[in-house]
Amino acid sequence: QEQLVESGGGLAQPGGSLRLSCTASGFTGGISVLTMSWYRQAPGLKRELVATHTKFGHAVNYPRSVQGRFTISRDNANNTLYLQMNNLKPGDTAVYFCNAIKEASSYWGQGIQVTVSA
Repeated sequence: QEQLVESGGGLAQPGGSLRLSCTASGFTGGISVLTMSWYRQAPGLKRELVATHTKFGHAVNYPRSVQGRFTISRDNANNTLYLQMNNLKPGDTAVYFCNAIKEASSYWGQGIQVTVSA
């Protein structure tokens, strides 16, 4: 059964860094055949797309508020997607979700909390 498990969240100070990981299992062909993304959802707000890494190797970041600070990458050999988050701001506080798209199906991780606070 396909599964996505996030790790690496927690508490960070403003200006600090965290690296989120999303480990995939159960996908035929591994993550090399998946387009994968990070989303986040802050309390009371809609879930928003943070960054996408396509199966063709292209990385795209949204929204402008994370450009230059967040970097998405993947390790196909270890079936892991990463989100490196630098210069964190209190506005980055949210639950972060890993998403994978394979053909017509969408898969989600359970989410992991990131809190940025002094």
